[in-house]
Amino acid sequence: MLRHRLEDLTVEILKLQTTISFFYKLKYRHPHYLNQLSSGVDIVTLAADWIISTCNTNMFTYEIAPVFVLKKMEEEVLNKLAIQVGWHSFDGILSPGGSINNLYACMIARHRTMPCAKELGLFGQQRLVMFVSEDAHYSNMRPGIILGIGLNNVVAVKVDKRGAMCVDDLQNRIEEAKAKGWKPFLVIATAGTTVLGAFDPIAAISKVAQEHDIWLHVDAAWGGAVMVSETHRNLIEGVHLADSVTWNPHKLMGVILQCSALLVRHKGLLSACNNMSAEYLFQPDKHYDVRYDTGDKTIQCGRRPDAFKLWLGWRAKGISGFGQSVDKCLALSEYFEAEVRKRPDMFVPVLEKGWYANICFWYVPKRLRCRPHDTIWKAEIHKVAPLLKEKMMFEGTLMITFQPHKGMPNFWRAIVSNPAVRKEDIDYAIAEMDRLGAQL
Repeated sequence: MLRHRLEDLTVEILKLQTTISFFYKLKYRHPHYLNQLSSGVDIVTLAADWIISTCNTNMFTYEIAPVFVLKKMEEEVLNKLAIQVGWHSFDGILSPGGSINNLYACMIARHRTMPCAKELGLFGQQRLVMFVSEDAHYSNMRPGIILGIGLNNVVAVKVDKRGAMCVDDLQNRIEEAKAKGWKPFLVIATAGTTVLGAFDPIAAISKVAQEHDIWLHVDAAWGGAVMVSETHRNLIEGVHLADSVTWNPHKLMGVILQCSALLVRHKGLLSACNNMSAEYLFQPDKHYDVRYDTGDKTIQCGRRPDAFKLWLGWRAKGISGFGQSVDKCLALSEYFEAEVRKRPDMFVPVLEKGWYANICFWYVPKRLRCRPHDTIWKAEIHKVAPLLKEKMMFEGTLMITFQPHKGMPNFWRAIVSNPAVRKEDIDYAIAEMDRLGAQL
């Protein structure tokens, strides 16, 4: 009787899941979803995620997750990523996302500069200052709140007209901070900014960081995927010079959420910064090598074995397979940008030349196409995007995101990160925007 009831319950749960998935849930795997930095569904890594959920295990010690911890899993995939960065000696960890890994990097940089802060805090210590691009992801500013550094000590460095960090301004701001008696301890470069997709000049930034003995972190959560592409790797030139790198395979590489890596060039700092040596978990006299107990390197206790998703994906595709997928998305992004530029009456590109999988432009309704791009035009264009987005969502035929940026009116940011997208889908997206927005 109980068995039949359980079977009936399972059937009902599956029916509910199917109903939610197909009728109520947003279909981010659909090729007309061009809204966010991660989309689509990779069936191999989805299967891995199901297996992880079935195992329902944790990652803090070898004794409860031996297969996931050993070199065949997390250490192996971290090693593959580190090789792409250009390192053969490294430390690292997988975490829920890029925001957490950027926090890790800030913690490690602070520990390197001021190890006493682990016990004493920042009370009575020299004022710490960190430097980020004006266009950096907000998660690079948040450590100023979490670690007690203060947002006023997170210095925004100017960017050029394409959104890349200005190295001269970085140098000036570091020198200004030192002249005030402050202690610069961290520079964060971005490889693939969220809005414009810009890549900071890492090699030049590294020279400045080394000159002042400052930790260099590269937030490559979005742009790290170019490291598996022979065609586009030049975008992230100099990444091997970084002290730490954030890389999200769950973005353009297509691994199912969540799968984010922090890679650190200097061994030992990750553990020294975070370890608490809890005796009830991390006993030093276990019968195996306790270095396999990775939990003491993290700020989490419970941690899913997300490495398995990347491991299985790598087994299925290899670096060439991941590279081909990245190249396809970027080729389609170039096609999208080219099609936008072919229609100067309908679209106005934000940049003279785009960077990455971010296609940024203004859509111009018919009534504004013959007007000069003056203050009135900008004010009207600013209103267009929210209205057109509303139409998209009510129709359910297309989804693209928009935003203002540094005083510019609202513009569209289409993202091609779904390997299911084809040229026909991009043609459809352009035609559908005009169908929905022509009369606005």
